[in-house]
Amino acid sequence: MIQFISFAAFTLLVAVISYLATRKTNENSSEGYFLGGRSLTAVVIAGSLLLTNLSTEQIVGLNGQAYKEGILVMTWETLAAIAIIITALFLLPRYLKGGITTVPQFLEKRYDMQTKQITSILFLLGYVVIFLPIVLYSGALAINTMFGIPALLGISQQTALWITVWGIGIVGAIYAIFGGLKAVAVSDTINAVGLLIGGILIPFFGLKEIGNGSLLTGINTLITSHPEKFNAIGGESASIPFSTFFTGMMLVQVFYWGTNQAIIQRALGAKNLAEGQKGLLLASFVKILGPLIVVLPGIIAFHLFGENLANADQAYPMLVNKVLPSYLLGFFAAVLFGAILSSFNSGLNSSVTLFGVDLYTAFFNKSASEQQTVKAGKKFGIVLAIIAMCIAPLIAKMPQGLFGYLQEANGAYSIPILTIIVVGYLTKYVPAKAAKIGLVSGVTLYIVSQFILKPYVFGAQNYPHFLHVMAALFVLNVTIMLLIGKFSPRATPYIQKYTKEVDITPWRFVKPASAVIGVIVVAIYLYFS
Repeated sequence: MIQFISFAAFTLLVAVISYLATRKTNENSSEGYFLGGRSLTAVVIAGSLLLTNLSTEQIVGLNGQAYKEGILVMTWETLAAIAIIITALFLLPRYLKGGITTVPQFLEKRYDMQTKQITSILFLLGYVVIFLPIVLYSGALAINTMFGIPALLGISQQTALWITVWGIGIVGAIYAIFGGLKAVAVSDTINAVGLLIGGILIPFFGLKEIGNGSLLTGINTLITSHPEKFNAIGGESASIPFSTFFTGMMLVQVFYWGTNQAIIQRALGAKNLAEGQKGLLLASFVKILGPLIVVLPGIIAFHLFGENLANADQAYPMLVNKVLPSYLLGFFAAVLFGAILSSFNSGLNSSVTLFGVDLYTAFFNKSASEQQTVKAGKKFGIVLAIIAMCIAPLIAKMPQGLFGYLQEANGAYSIPILTIIVVGYLTKYVPAKAAKIGLVSGVTLYIVSQFILKPYVFGAQNYPHFLHVMAALFVLNVTIMLLIGKFSPRATPYIQKYTKEVDITPWRFVKPASAVIGVIVVAIYLYFS
């Protein structure tokens, strides 16, 4: 009973604080609803970024991979720090200079309206078919395993999954649709503190379990018993071969942290460039500590449970159940619930933003007021949430390797979008038709490659890693766009205008701080290689 009381109390506390912090924000304007009134500070941006990223598909999925492969999967965390630095130094200044609310808005200015609309639709399809359902499913799996919901309620695993998915989805939708970005960001910040504390407690108690009460003995036992699990350099047969560091890995990271609307929207809501850069770099530094939460517990679970788990994605929630004291289980479940909500409502809020700002006024009501746009976006969010909640339980039959599947499936839209953004910023004469061709060819070729040629023609064992495929298609599509730009250029060069929405004076320590973080990342790989 104490677990459920602490769970409900912490969840209610977050809701109350979020309400009090946002009640004075004007949610009837596009800027107020979608960007929190451009008032977000560094700490709020960093907290929201981390919680949006660090959810159950990350915690459960990566620990599941670590259970099978060890520390090499920390690449998804540590290299993210470099991608965030790139975003802070190069992308965010350009975004804020242009005063954009969504990434596709830049594409409209750089190319044309159709390019923006196609990109918004790709984002929305990716969210509703891949991202949102997987967040709901992985969250429901964690909650059901930690609390033993099927046995507690005397129902089947599938029924419990449906109940938990809809419970998470409804609460998340209320936050995202009726609270706007600022409510999401404030709740994220509170939960970020709780998740960092709770997340570190899991390996702490896990190592003490291994060491019979001694933390140092537990660390020594784990390292000496499984030295193969502490090699950060993966072979070509690993889920993340070392060669992918130099091909598609960094492309995926830059897309996620620099162009993914659900992530970058937090930085777009910064009160100025300096606050945005400080928030990004603070998040970058904390990401270096990420493996303590999303990798080490998986290795501890391997030591405690051996190879006896039928589903590797259950390693983390089973470890929590085994090592966390009962008086902390409710608190941690509440924090984990907050992380689930964070990813779900952040994706949903971004979907509402994309629809309201980029599609509603173009296709449904060209003369819509800001209040009408926000209202239409909220209605769309409700429909999107219902669709995601219907799809999520069906993922239960998905093959093992939740996080790897998520990354591979995202490639269908991530690399094509990254391609046209990179070319858009680095060139002046590449025309709009090149962007549309790049989007269509990128999506089509990737789907054919990964979902037709790989399983049905060559076989998964004989096919290049999906990150290598992403890199090859990125180079191909960039080449195609540059050739079109050479032989059929724009009539006039593209020049970005400063809209003066916010001050774009850089943080004076942005480069030294970035250098320090980069050195730390390199040192970590040298130590574990």
